[in-house]
Amino acid sequence: MTQEKEKALKLFAAKVRRWAIEGVYHAKSGHPGGSLSCADVITYIYNEEMNVSPANIKDPARNRFVLSKGHCAPALYATLGLLGFFDIEEMKKLRKVDSFLQGHPCMQYTPGVDMSTGSLGQGISAASGMAINAKYLDKTNYKVYTILGDGEMQEGEVWEALMSAAHYKLDNFCIILDNNGLQIDGKVDDVMSLGDIEAKGKAFGLETRVIDGHDFAQIEAAMKDFNDNMGSGKPFFIVAKTHKGTGVSYMLDNPGWHGKAPNDEEYAVAVQELDSAIKALED
Repeated sequence: MTQEKEKALKLFAAKVRRWAIEGVYHAKSGHPGGSLSCADVITYIYNEEMNVSPANIKDPARNRFVLSKGHCAPALYATLGLLGFFDIEEMKKLRKVDSFLQGHPCMQYTPGVDMSTGSLGQGISAASGMAINAKYLDKTNYKVYTILGDGEMQEGEVWEALMSAAHYKLDNFCIILDNNGLQIDGKVDDVMSLGDIEAKGKAFGLETRVIDGHDFAQIEAAMKDFNDNMGSGKPFFIVAKTHKGTGVSYMLDNPGWHGKAPNDEEYAVAVQELDSAIKALED
């Protein structure tokens, strides 16, 4: 990866975080911590992997993305807004009654959203169905990407989806775990440990990689492996080690920021930190 490309991706991700905070602050509710932790992965997928734009939003052959951890919609919305699917200023209307940007993604109303999600475990299941459709039914063989949370991995439906993906040999399916180690009640290991998630992924028949989910070079290498894996008959599973609240100092690795909005003083600190990061990357 060139320095110029890495810098451009970091800048885009910083803007995703900035607008995610903007949205949650104006909504006075939402989920900032997990939105910030998955911002780098979403940035890479939409800038480098997805063959979709506002001009071909309904193209049957386009790749699909499903945010299975639907409560982290602010990161997805900010990404779509920055790419021109809608006016980024709409982020300030997040969760308002008259807004098409609700607390969880809705494909009926939000341009660029491929699947409505929210109930944990259902997003990856729907994504698996999309991959089955692409591979066996309409045979366009588009690629399907999904991001889920490690708290979400405690849902039994997730493991059914993984088993199904392996059974149907969905090598066009890329599953990314935003492995930040925290959920609303605290540490994942304390609430319901996932154990050796890499070993479990392999045991379920998935081609598995463990990466630093904030390192764009590692994200790119994993995505290259996914693309090279096409034709193998094995779904691809990326365990992306991340930090909840990345980009805002007082939110970093703090489970208390799973599902609440910053007040005026906290918002000012977050804006100052994120704007400084953006300015440094633009210089």
